[in-house]
Amino acid sequence: MKTSPKTIKRQVRKNRIRSKVSGTSEKPRLAVFKSNKYIYAELINDDLGVTLASASSLKITGKKANQAQLVGEAIAKKAIENKISKVVFDRGGYIYTGRVKALADAARSGGLEF
Repeated sequence: MKTSPKTIKRQVRKNRIRSKVSGTSEKPRLAVFKSNKYIYAELINDDLGVTLASASSLKITGKKANQAQLVGEAIAKKAIENKISKVVFDRGGYIYTGRVKALADAARSGGLEF
């Protein structure tokens, strides 16, 4: 299967961001992935290579922007339960607009600092 030029460009942007952004146990990385239908968020400790919490829109219906907002609120709630208040944001090579921005704003309003 051939990879599209759009996907390759996003992968290059993602690699450039990942070279500068790394999560620790005190300040994990909030990584975002979006497909055409769903959006996913994970809190990752890169020092140990483990996922601390995750949330997705797999079981959420409605408009995509609303789904992203609910995922942002859910990941913030899980982070607060795990006593995490500060994170570094990894937009995954996506432009900071639309669903990515909605997720980030909802996570901030849920109590996360980044």
